[in-house]
Amino acid sequence: MIVDRGAAGSGGHGPARNIGIRYKSPAVRTTTLHDHELPEDAVAIPDLRPLDSPERALADFAVTPALLRLVALAALIGVAVTGVALALLDLIGLITNLAYAGRWSVALSAPDPHALGLASVLVPVAGGLAIGAMARFGSERIRGHGIPEAIETILLRGSRMEPRLAVLKPLSSAISIGTGGPFGAEGPIIVTGGAVGSIAGQLLHLTGAERRSLLVAGAAGGMTAVFGTPVAAVLLAVELLLFEWRPRSLLPVAFAAASAEAAREALARAGLVHPTPLFPVHALAQVPPAMLPGALLVGLACGALAWAMTRCVYAAEDAFARLPLHWAWWPALGGLVVGIGGLLDPRVLGPGYGTIRAELAGKLALGALALLLVCKLAVWAIALGSNTSGGILAPLLMLGAALGGLLGAVLPGADHGTWALLGMAAAMAGVMRSPLTSIVFALELTRDVGALLPLLLACGLAHLASVLALKRSILTEKIARRGYHVSREYEVDPLQALFVRDVMRALDDEPSDALATLASVPIVAHPDETLRAAADRMLASGHGALRVVTREDPGRVVGQVGQLDLLAAHERALVEERHRERPLSPRRLAPLTALLPARGGP
Repeated sequence: MIVDRGAAGSGGHGPARNIGIRYKSPAVRTTTLHDHELPEDAVAIPDLRPLDSPERALADFAVTPALLRLVALAALIGVAVTGVALALLDLIGLITNLAYAGRWSVALSAPDPHALGLASVLVPVAGGLAIGAMARFGSERIRGHGIPEAIETILLRGSRMEPRLAVLKPLSSAISIGTGGPFGAEGPIIVTGGAVGSIAGQLLHLTGAERRSLLVAGAAGGMTAVFGTPVAAVLLAVELLLFEWRPRSLLPVAFAAASAEAAREALARAGLVHPTPLFPVHALAQVPPAMLPGALLVGLACGALAWAMTRCVYAAEDAFARLPLHWAWWPALGGLVVGIGGLLDPRVLGPGYGTIRAELAGKLALGALALLLVCKLAVWAIALGSNTSGGILAPLLMLGAALGGLLGAVLPGADHGTWALLGMAAAMAGVMRSPLTSIVFALELTRDVGALLPLLLACGLAHLASVLALKRSILTEKIARRGYHVSREYEVDPLQALFVRDVMRALDDEPSDALATLASVPIVAHPDETLRAAADRMLASGHGALRVVTREDPGRVVGQVGQLDLLAAHERALVEERHRERPLSPRRLAPLTALLPARGGP
């Protein structure tokens, strides 16, 4: 909408001269936002607003100097979370080595069930018993992979995480993964990092929105510390956790991820963590045209895989809920399935980073990929459905890479490793419904920039298939089962797009008692302020309608604005959503053909 705020002769004040568009449709009532048509070939109009006009103070983003403090604090949180991530990885390595090899070492190694034989089945069972006890007597919020709980904390709890969660979640996850649980460390460290940020925010005098920024900054720092993917961590925060696009949230997250990556690089140079890229591959020099249809097929298949993974997890959870046992025993039963699955294919145990590396290098045979896909999906779904503690990111990367590698056997244009890369990213896009994160995540993990176009196609189609086939993702389904709805669609607040003058009503037709009530309200609105400012003032004062007065003469009432008037902004958005039209037709485009150069003879 374009509004001429400074009609000639008005000095830039008073009712705006409206310019614009009318919608007419049988399905939508006629809505007139403006009175006149745009002048022909109009590009810009002179800015006639006074220099001290409040409208000139309006900005694209609402930023205050307090953001500087938030950014500095977020950077410190990123460094702190990197240390926590290193401690968690070392603890996982220590428990794995003690449980499966009987040696004291913090080096990350794949669990080897064959060294213990049938007794290895009892290792994840013991881990499940410990986790059940920790959840029963410590905190129930350590159950599951933690991201739904983080979302719930952000949306419903004012971003206030319990301090004990910062200890119990990484400890329970280390026990779960170290005893063979088919999970990754990234989910728990994301939650733990979020807890660190939340605790820091609770120790300071901050708003709920500022605490949310620090919580998500800690989560992004945790993801960066594990994988060395700072840009993907920021995108994950935007697509999944922040629920807004503002400098006050984006910049703290960006600086937390950057500081975490800097700290991680220092640890990598010291030999304490794996250097980046975590999964180096043979880069794709160029994209053959024959590869693009294959990328679409991989995306469609991974969309189906996302559907299967989500359904399997919650089917397993429903099955556990029907058992005549307290939920604290469920992780032990899930651990039994993990132990048996480990005997069938040891690759399903633990985070499986080495297996993912082998998949991307094309070192696994087709039979091994098929066995891994079936066993890992079954074991992971049942274990996660038992509400044990662990992450989902590494398992879905492994499953997607296995599916991509299998499809690569029949798809032309690239080797098995490249198809595994596409499957890995597309599975993430379908399961987590964060396509931009998935694309950049795959690029940062492998540094294979040449695969960008196939990644875009595969992740885009996987995301499309997932949102069409499933109402909710694996992350939001758990929140929905608790009686809440999470919408992940971002849009501009319509109250920010209109001014009070655009919807205010005259006082002439109001009954005298309504005018008397309105006159008694000490709070007023101004024609040149946004509807969001007026709505905030109504909410703060508890009044449903406000007098509209000019700034030059506060005693002069030029109209009123009420709650129903605020719906005019929503009406505009509703028209744009529901009204279909065809502004252009072939007949109107016909004159443009005269502008085309004449074609020469053969």
